Amino acid sequence: MKIPYLSLQTMHDEVKSALEGAFRRVLDANSYIMGGELVAFEKDFAEFCGTKHAIGCGNGLDAIYLTLKAMGVGDGDEVIVPSNTYIATALAVSYNGAKPVFVEPCPDTFNIDVQRIEEAITPQTKAIVAVNLYGRMCELDAIRDIADKRGLKFIEDSAQAHGALYKGHSSGYYSDAAAFSFYPGKNLGALGDAGAIVTNDDELADKLRCLRNYGSKIRYEHIMQGTNSRLDEMQAAFLAAKLPRLKDWNARRNEIAQRIIDEVKNPLIKLPLPSGGDYYNVWHIFAVMCERRDRLEKYLNEAGIGTNKHYPKPMHMQGAYKCLGIKEGALPIAEKISACELSLPVYYGMTDEQVDYLIEKLNEFKG
Repeated sequence: MKIPYLSLQTMHDEVKSALEGAFRRVLDANSYIMGGELVAFEKDFAEFCGTKHAIGCGNGLDAIYLTLKAMGVGDGDEVIVPSNTYIATALAVSYNGAKPVFVEPCPDTFNIDVQRIEEAITPQTKAIVAVNLYGRMCELDAIRDIADKRGLKFIEDSAQAHGALYKGHSSGYYSDAAAFSFYPGKNLGALGDAGAIVTNDDELADKLRCLRNYGSKIRYEHIMQGTNSRLDEMQAAFLAAKLPRLKDWNARRNEIAQRIIDEVKNPLIKLPLPSGGDYYNVWHIFAVMCERRDRLEKYLNEAGIGTNKHYPKPMHMQGAYKCLGIKEGALPIAEKISACELSLPVYYGMTDEQVDYLIEKLNEFKG
């Protein structure tokens, strides 16, 4: 049996007519940038997240970059980020001239360890970016308390957490703003690059709308130095077509994830924490830990099961951040995750038979 790591086929088959209708609507309207499709999607996505505003932009990296810029983060500032995440989170800090300060995660959740945040704060710290990694929310209320006590801005990187909840609330409830990516493989994915920021802050939303459009509210009048990072009409229309199905798609991911957690009984494989209690996970990535990760990966691949690794080299060991002078061994938890994490297929469209087969093979792994 073959199980790809990810397939969008079933998802897209279900909304094919809506996607085709969206394409024709945009084509016939002859309006491709900053039009009615964007306005409609921003309204729908803000309602989905329970926030006052959603501001579409070019991609998830831009969503974080623009948010930090709008908050005044710049040269000489420091921004706390988790030590294990995709490099885009740190790059957004660097693009604003600030320094990313890496804080280790909790090994059980993969998310930033709240207990370690305060010890990383210095007089130069301007903001905290917490990543809701793999589709599980951070301890957002505790981070909010730290940010308020220390006078810091608080941003969520929710690129992997579309529809995830913490204590019943979506991204943007506890933070000053939350940044999303709609890369095609996300739980809510466009058919190309796309992103958005959600917030309840009217002033911040107004500034973000200006920054994404060359620093302009009125054509040819530029009140600040902005950039070009606009969510185009076609991608907005595609996202709007898919958004009504997102809750159902996430629910199926939860069914699959819970079966794996309940039925895999292999001491060589450490499973992630389940969804439940304060946390509603959306399982963008189903990450297991295995000391013999490379053997497990080879074994599953030979059995026809696709896998991935998130992420095989931590940020502080990448050439891009050699400038920070962080030596190997300085962030052991991030390094351990990079060495042992393996991502398994969990997505809408997997059949029960495929889930059965995956569970069977995981239980049969001998190392």
